Amino acid sequence: MFAMVLWAIRVVGVPEHEVFSTLFFSETWQSVFAIDHSFFIWGGLLGLAVWRRQIILRAFAGAGLLHALADFLTHHDDARRQFWPVSDWVFRSPVSYWDARFYGNVFGLFEVALVVTLTAILCWRLARWRERLLVLVVAAPVLLPVLMTGSLHGLHGMG
Repeated sequence: MFAMVLWAIRVVGVPEHEVFSTLFFSETWQSVFAIDHSFFIWGGLLGLAVWRRQIILRAFAGAGLLHALADFLTHHDDARRQFWPVSDWVFRSPVSYWDARFYGNVFGLFEVALVVTLTAILCWRLARWRERLLVLVVAAPVLLPVLMTGSLHGLHGMG
């Protein structure tokens, strides 16, 4: 999603509000989201990784499956088709990670606090500066938009 948003805004020149009000909900973008949020695809990849004893692939697939589960629980109007290709059914969570109408402001605070806390714990526990730098790079997509815009949802064109 980050790549699609950045491409549309920075390369093609689509205004942010159009990306998040039109493109984001288009069938093309939703089709990509259905594939990369599918419990079946991530679960199958995790099963393959366990069977093949591939630790890196197992971590990658496990993270993808965990992300799909988190999105399942925190998307309302922008919910994904997580049971694709078996079903196009969409669960619309009562909680949104960004939409204030569905507790997005509360969840946004929780999300940022969680990322800051876990980043601090990992940086404190890790001895090598390269490991700490990697943790900061991974945390950056959540923290930088907050720092740059002063809004919990600046990345979404909402703040």
